[in-house]
Amino acid sequence: MDITYIPYIAAALAFGSVLLAGYGIVGYFTGTSNTARLKERVSGTTDSDGADSPFKDLQDRTTAIFEQMGTKIGPKDEEEITKTRSALIQAGLRSPNAHIKFQGVKGALALVLTGSFLVARFLFLHDMEMAVTAMCAVGLAAIGVYGPELWLKKKISARQLAVSNELPDALDLLVVCVESGMGLDQAIERVQYETRESGPIISLEFKLLNLELRAGKSRIDALRSLSDRVGQDDLSSLTSLLIQADTFGISVGRTLRVYSDAMRTKRSQRAEEKAAKLPVLLLLPLVTFILPALFIAIMGPAVILFIDIFATLEG
Repeated sequence: MDITYIPYIAAALAFGSVLLAGYGIVGYFTGTSNTARLKERVSGTTDSDGADSPFKDLQDRTTAIFEQMGTKIGPKDEEEITKTRSALIQAGLRSPNAHIKFQGVKGALALVLTGSFLVARFLFLHDMEMAVTAMCAVGLAAIGVYGPELWLKKKISARQLAVSNELPDALDLLVVCVESGMGLDQAIERVQYETRESGPIISLEFKLLNLELRAGKSRIDALRSLSDRVGQDDLSSLTSLLIQADTFGISVGRTLRVYSDAMRTKRSQRAEEKAAKLPVLLLLPLVTFILPALFIAIMGPAVILFIDIFATLEG
């Protein structure tokens, strides 16, 4: 073995040793395994899925690390915490400590990206200047901090788009249920049951709305909570109409019928808009990939023929 590889092997072994030592220290302080064993002794049960227990234990420890890191580095301003929690709720991430875990993931991602780059730089990229190293490290740290924010925004947009696609069908069912004589609460429960497969997101939101109504929350507050949880314009307009109808005693069936027609028209217009954008979107791949291949197939034999003719004339 070449002697020049010995420092790299030693560095890799040192990195692995430090990683294992850190993992052992974290496991010692978190104590999730001891807690799980204590629960098993108290309840008199054992883990029925022994193959998955190491992965679950690792997941629990990783979550605990994210929570500890998020508690230390997360924002302390209540307004910022509320804003992050609201964004996570709109994205469908609704665990109690989701905002703390999210901040911990951001910090851990920034540390992992920056640390991996620095290790790779000092082991393999010896000729890189310190200014470039500093810029790359800062850039990777920024990616680690702001990357999850972009991911969260895309997840919110995708969920709101799914709600806008599922809402018209659910609204048609709601109109049918209300006009058949059901009350609004019963109609919402029925629509939630019927749209479990075709519209899982709107079904989940209607289920939460129904649970809040059963828990004793007023209909107006429950509808406002629904609007805040989703943050989608069409659903917010629907909840506003229902609140106004409930406040002023307007016919709910007529209100839903008018809004259902408007939603169907809006969905058709959205589909027509996407169809109108297709020629523009297809222009770039057409010019980049299809036209050059077409020119080569058409003009290639003629070019080869002219080359042979000129070669004959020169000869």
